[in-house]
Amino acid sequence: MGFNGCVLIMDHNQERRSRLEAILSFMQVQWRSGSRANDLAWLREQPHTMTVLLGETDFPPAELLKEHPHHVFITLNPCRTRATNLLGAINELTYDELTRLLGQAEQWRPVAQGHQHEQCLKELLVGESPAMQSVKGLIRQVADKQANVLLLGESGTGKEVIARAIHSLSQQAKGPFVPINCGAIPAELLESELFGHEKGAFTGAVSARKGRFELADGGTLFLDEIGDMPLPMQVKLLRVLQERSFERVGGTRPIKANVRVIAATHRDLEEMIQEQRFREDLYYRLNVFPITAPPLRERKDDIALLLKELVARHRSEHRVDLGFSPAAIQTLQGYRWPGNVRELSNLVERMMILCPDQQVEPGDLPEKYRGDYVPASFDDMDEQAALASIFSDEPVEFDEEGATFFDFEPEDDTPVMNGELHIPDLATECFNLKEMLANIEVDMIGKALDAHDGVVARAAEHLGMRRTTLVEKMKKYGIGRD
Repeated sequence: MGFNGCVLIMDHNQERRSRLEAILSFMQVQWRSGSRANDLAWLREQPHTMTVLLGETDFPPAELLKEHPHHVFITLNPCRTRATNLLGAINELTYDELTRLLGQAEQWRPVAQGHQHEQCLKELLVGESPAMQSVKGLIRQVADKQANVLLLGESGTGKEVIARAIHSLSQQAKGPFVPINCGAIPAELLESELFGHEKGAFTGAVSARKGRFELADGGTLFLDEIGDMPLPMQVKLLRVLQERSFERVGGTRPIKANVRVIAATHRDLEEMIQEQRFREDLYYRLNVFPITAPPLRERKDDIALLLKELVARHRSEHRVDLGFSPAAIQTLQGYRWPGNVRELSNLVERMMILCPDQQVEPGDLPEKYRGDYVPASFDDMDEQAALASIFSDEPVEFDEEGATFFDFEPEDDTPVMNGELHIPDLATECFNLKEMLANIEVDMIGKALDAHDGVVARAAEHLGMRRTTLVEKMKKYGIGRD
């Protein structure tokens, strides 16, 4: 009948169970029979959709349907409960009746798998930002295909996590996931690591050994840092991808490569091709379906979720808990995260050591993560220095009350008049300090860019700030180089 799933029989009625077991065995359908708590525990642990023949049990059907929405149930008794994963009841226990309902269960299976896949994506890939939603959409599109995938992006962005998610949603999900870092293995050993070797193939080969391609048979091989693979090995890898077979080092017998390949790199492979450090034909073999892992600075809205997940991962190891206040999270969102999620994980582990069982406040964070955080002891001199940093690295002259700036020609719409910073009369006027300072920043950035013909690096040097800081401010205010 073509039913490829597994059936669990849960029924106290021994006579009916025996008939079901006999029919399923005749149909050559894999089954498991029982009705106790251990069978329910077994059902709960199954990652794939199961078909359950539900008879007389100690568990109310309504609760079972609610607790196991990704499994499909067929009742052996009349049942008034209605649910999407309840196909119906067996009115007459015959071969034809059971075949019909099992066929319906097979048709229902993709719907259940869709629910299961979404849950898998949610657990593996933490984040709801637009950048992560885009990545999840690409994973859904390619996971059940056999195409090679190339993962691009900076170090620490979680490319291996994306590879594992693709594997978990693929047709090879029951097979192994085998990772190998091509840049961490010496060039002379990489061939043996990938393809294995026969006994006596080289000095020290005292026995035959399987390579990663053989270990990944029926599953997924993840080639991390493919950009660091030596050119001679690139040629051999290309041949395997083309012919779908390989030979062990020192061997002559071809071995079938029943493996899906996912590669990853933080390098610019197109630039390496121009420099003749990466083969163009291998690039096109791997780059069938590219996915770029977004850097953490482009998904700062996910930081709160990531912190919660990372705390949960490190909690059992350090045996302490940790929390981050809203102010601390906002402060961390202002940091650029060159090390991406790996750096964030490092910070969480450090804070667990420094602030065990506490809530982290901005002042508890290491200095480089604080950004524009203002400590409670912020005094008048600090305020003058902060205001001065808005302009340039040239000395800024203040009057006695710190209210006037000199040698500075603003636009008409800035709060500066006749070379002086205009401070409104607080007794009669209300004003927005943040908006006022933002207007000053916009004006000074524009003037610096004009003075240096739009060259951001020179404008940043003129303003006494890092180029990356100036770029961030330009993005914030929507300022172009023109």
